[in-house]
Amino acid sequence: MREARLWASRIEADQSLGAIKASKNILFSDYFKEWYTTYKAPKVAPITLSRYKIVYKVLKNNFKGVKLDKMNRTKYQRFINEYGASHAKDTVHKLNALVRSCVKSALLDEVIAKDFTQGIELVYNTNKTRKVDYLEYDELMKLTELTASKLNHNFTSRYIILTAIFTGARISEILALTWKDIDFKNNTITINKSWDYHFKTGFKPTKTAASNRTISAPQLLLGWLKQLQGNDKKMVFTNQYGTLPTPTAVNKTLRKLLKECGLHKKNFHFHSLRHTHVAYLLYNGVDIYVISQRLGHSDISVTTKKYAYLLNKHTKKENDKINSALDQLVNKKISLNKD
Repeated sequence: MREARLWASRIEADQSLGAIKASKNILFSDYFKEWYTTYKAPKVAPITLSRYKIVYKVLKNNFKGVKLDKMNRTKYQRFINEYGASHAKDTVHKLNALVRSCVKSALLDEVIAKDFTQGIELVYNTNKTRKVDYLEYDELMKLTELTASKLNHNFTSRYIILTAIFTGARISEILALTWKDIDFKNNTITINKSWDYHFKTGFKPTKTAASNRTISAPQLLLGWLKQLQGNDKKMVFTNQYGTLPTPTAVNKTLRKLLKECGLHKKNFHFHSLRHTHVAYLLYNGVDIYVISQRLGHSDISVTTKKYAYLLNKHTKKENDKINSALDQLVNKKISLNKD
């Protein structure tokens, strides 16, 4: 009986080793595909899944015939060097993040013994990195005033632009707004869904759980939105054609308005309004934690990382205020060189 149990245990162990051994024969790119198909595809949004598919194609083209268990840091670093030479920082960072998650899975599966992505130096092309553009205070005033002066309830793109200026919300969140989300009594807007303009499937969940939020909205904005109540009983931004304007159409309207304002911003697009919203709030001394919650970020670190360039500028301003305040501790008639 004891010998039978030992024999069964050896068979089970051999089968387990055989499974791992079989997995070790898998190509790096194929393992990546199996990984995201098994662990990510069932729960991520279609647009997110498309990013995994793009990375798969990149790995397939750059690691032809390379088995997962033959991967090492040198091979991967050489790939990053070559790929990064022609891609922006954000693109390289996102690709590496997906590969690292896959490699951690391979470690758990015992297909590889070491994490070959650890300690990798990311390389990227600074010329490919798109400069984030935003509007300064006086520029924002010009755009807001001009847009408000051209409102027409039949053309809802301008209302969408003003909503972005006053809320900092993403375009998918704004397009998804229904009248039930607008609280005219308490002056708030609730964001609890997004609009799938990529695959045209209608409503979809927000980007993250933290993106579900209720934010304050000024009466001025809510007053403008009331002008649209006769367009549709459900959707806020339904236009004269009974549809929601596309992001392309909204961006076209935005560029036209910027041109009329005499503002020439090469890299400015609709999402830049979100950055402009943050810049304006920082300019007016709003706490970064409050801004983070308003943007729907899961953690304040997401905000500080994404808007570091704005925070650095804000920090200089705050340091000047600190120095000015500390200077008040000393009577200016007193010489600092006095013994």
